[in-house]
Amino acid sequence: MNAKWRLLLVRIGRRLWFRSALYGAFGIASALIGAFAKSLIPSSVAAQIGVSAVGNILGILASSMLAVTTFSLSTMVAAYAAASSNATPRASTLLIEDSGSQSALASFIGAFLFSIVGLIALSTGIYGDSGRLILFAATIVMIIMIVVTLLRWIDQISRLGRVSETIDRAERATREAMKNLVKARHLHAAPWSEPPANAVGIAGPRIGYITYIDVGRLHRLAEEADVEVWAEVAAGRFVTPDQQLARLSRAVDQELAERFAEAFVVEDLRNFDQDPRFGLVVLTEIAQRALSPAINDPGTAIDIIGTVTRLLCGWAEGVRAAPEEALRYARVHVRALDEKDCFEDVYAPLARDAAGMLEVAIRLQKSLEALGRLDYPPYREPAAAHAERALRFSAHALLLECDQQRLIEIAAWRNDNS
Repeated sequence: MNAKWRLLLVRIGRRLWFRSALYGAFGIASALIGAFAKSLIPSSVAAQIGVSAVGNILGILASSMLAVTTFSLSTMVAAYAAASSNATPRASTLLIEDSGSQSALASFIGAFLFSIVGLIALSTGIYGDSGRLILFAATIVMIIMIVVTLLRWIDQISRLGRVSETIDRAERATREAMKNLVKARHLHAAPWSEPPANAVGIAGPRIGYITYIDVGRLHRLAEEADVEVWAEVAAGRFVTPDQQLARLSRAVDQELAERFAEAFVVEDLRNFDQDPRFGLVVLTEIAQRALSPAINDPGTAIDIIGTVTRLLCGWAEGVRAAPEEALRYARVHVRALDEKDCFEDVYAPLARDAAGMLEVAIRLQKSLEALGRLDYPPYREPAAAHAERALRFSAHALLLECDQQRLIEIAAWRNDNS
């Protein structure tokens, strides 16, 4: 299957309506199965079991599920709004695509449709005694499923929309993106090398963010045209029509050039799939909002710094432990993630916004020290540079000289060349 189609199916699978439609179809099928399977149960057996009350049970289930669904929708919308206002609007996507919330709401919709279809089928008399018995058994199973879902939903709804829960979801999404990228830092293509001086650039027609690069398609097109491809951009990069998406070892016709450009998916918003830096940006925005005078919550900023430290340490450990990447697309050259950009995404804005808060500035320096002292050379230079930059910001923002001196002592590690 084409990678773009796979990406589209993954995106559709994350939509709320898709899971609700699946559960709804299952509910309708469950309600109608009794009409088709009634011949499997003898009427004498069905007559011995009192199932005449199934209509009343379905009526109660239908009315209650409609109320629960309406309440759940209003709660989820309120949680999305709370996450956008208290954390960052970029984090609301994590709540919208949460599988637990979608499954709960879809279960309620499926139970509602099951009840409605069952009541309609009962009123037409298509079940008979045997069909009523099957419907009764299906109703009991549905009630058990709804009770279990409600118990899980009560626990989940108590945390939905909280800043701490939003941070945890952003951390999990970023860690997953990092794990996927560690396994294929070059997306199973050849490592980056400088293209020849006569390489021909390929530009894209759209303005937006690169969200996905179909390296397999680039390789197939490169084999077809007998060229080599150098991908100039990575996921998360903002591109305009005057920027080059890739370079080819020789010129190709306009139609083939457009096919090369189509391998780069450009959208209005970034996502977490191939872009772990986006997760770091989301976490940083939560910390920046917490540091704003309107909220004044340094504890959340400290929590974010600890979260970022865990993520970057995990990335370093993953890179060190990762096996050699399998080369599948030899004709395509892809840049690996530059760790300096990760530091720039997080520590550059936080150094500015936390300069006047001693407790946050201390945690920032300790985080940079922990990363700089890791046995991972790519971290050493950016950690020391951002520690120095944060000190300069704090030198102007902190009023007491003793506070400034304390930060200088904590950041003394940056001058250690060992």
